[in-house]
Amino acid sequence: MKRYIPNLFTFLNMGSGLIALIFVFQNHFESAALFVFLGVFFDFFDGFFARIFKVQSAIGLQLDSLADMITSGVVPGAVVFFMLQMNVNENLLFADSRWYNYMPYLGFVLTMAAGYRLAKFNVDTRQSESFIGVPTPAMSIFVMSLPLVLLQNESLWLAEIIKSNGFLLSTVVVFSYLMNCELPLFALKFKTFDWETNAVKYVFLGMSLLLLAFFGIISIPFIIIGYVLLSSTIHLIHIKNNHSKTFETKI
Repeated sequence: MKRYIPNLFTFLNMGSGLIALIFVFQNHFESAALFVFLGVFFDFFDGFFARIFKVQSAIGLQLDSLADMITSGVVPGAVVFFMLQMNVNENLLFADSRWYNYMPYLGFVLTMAAGYRLAKFNVDTRQSESFIGVPTPAMSIFVMSLPLVLLQNESLWLAEIIKSNGFLLSTVVVFSYLMNCELPLFALKFKTFDWETNAVKYVFLGMSLLLLAFFGIISIPFIIIGYVLLSSTIHLIHIKNNHSKTFETKI
C-alpha cells in the first residue's frame, strides 16, 4: 500500500496542473496560480513520502517529471503567452506587424526549456541531494506570481514593469537559461530535521515566511530570486574555500 502513496501525490500534482491550465485559458489567473501552488505542494510530498517509505521507483521518477511538465512547464508558458497577447491586443501601433503578432508564442520557449530541464534531471545522477539549475517548480512559482502581483498590487510603476514585453521576454530568456545551466542550488529536501544539516534551508524558509507575512503576494518573485542568489553565494563560498585548501596543500 505504501508504494502507491507517492504516485497518488504525483497524480494530484498532474490534476492540479490540468485544472490550472483551464483557468489560464479563461483568464482566471488567480485560480490558475492557486492550483499551480497546490500542484507544487503535492510535488514536494510525492518525493518526501517516496524517501520516507523508501519506495522510489523508475516509473515514479518518470511520472513526477510528466506531472511537472504540465504544472511547471505548460501552465507558466501559457501564462506568459496570454500576458504578451494582452499587450499585442492593446498596442494598435504595431497591429499590422506580423512579427509583433507572433511574439506571444515566445512564451512557450519557457515550456520547451522546462521540458529539456526535466529530461536532463531524469538522467542526471548528480541531482539526488541538490539541484543543478533552477528547478521547474521554482520557475513556475515566479511566473504564476506575476499576474497575482498585477491584480493585488496598487503600485503603477511595478505593474508597468511586469506587464512590459521587455520584462516578460527577459523572464523567458533568463529562466530558460537558469533551468538548464550548471548552477548548483540547494534542494528543500529533508532526510533529517537537525539544525546543523539543514541550517541554510531553515534560514531560507524562515525568511520566506517573514516576507510573505509582511509583504504578501508581492514578495513571491523576490523569494525565488533570493533562492537563486543565496544558492549562488553558497556555491561561490564553496569554490573559494576549496581553492584556499588546495593552495594551502601546495604550500
